[in-house]
Amino acid sequence: MVKRYLELRKKRWFRWSADLAIILLIIFVAGLWQTQGHLKGAAPDFALKTLGGSTVSLESLKGKPVLLAFWAPWCGVCKMESGNFSWVRRLVGDRAHVLSVASSFDQVTEVQAYVANNGVDYPVLLDSDQLAQQFKVNAFPTVYFLDSSGQVKRSAVGYTTTLGLLLRVLLP
Repeated sequence: MVKRYLELRKKRWFRWSADLAIILLIIFVAGLWQTQGHLKGAAPDFALKTLGGSTVSLESLKGKPVLLAFWAPWCGVCKMESGNFSWVRRLVGDRAHVLSVASSFDQVTEVQAYVANNGVDYPVLLDSDQLAQQFKVNAFPTVYFLDSSGQVKRSAVGYTTTLGLLLRVLLP
C-alpha cells in the first residue's frame, strides 16, 4: 500500500489533489476553531433601527432564511466583503433576507460614509454593540446564518466568498 502511494505521489495530478485536500482541511478546521464560541440555537430577539429610520425585528424576518452580517466601518476586510453581500442579495431575491448590522462605531456618520463609499445596497441595522455581544461577535466581519424560524444554523468569521455566503444561506 505504501508502494502504491509512493507511485501515485510521483504523478502531478495526485500531488495537486492531495495538496488541495490538505489545504481545504486546514481551512475547514480553522473555521471550526474561529466559530467555536459563537451563539448556537435560537437567535436573540431584537429590534434595531435601519439607516433609513425604520425598525427591523427578528420576528419580522421569520419565514425565510437570514444572512446577518456584523461589520464595523473601520474594518478593511468588511469593505472587501461588502460586494459579496450585494451579489448574494441579488441572487437570492426574495427567497432569503440579506442584511447587515453595523457595530463598533461612535457616530452614525461613520456608518453613512461606509455605506456611500462601498455602494451598500442591502439593509443596514444600527447596533449599539448590544446585539453583537448577544451573538458573541468578537471579530469583524462575522456572519450568522439563521433558518426560517430564527435558529442559528451556522456562522463564519472573516472574508467569505459570494459562493460561500450563497451556499450557507440557501442550504438547510
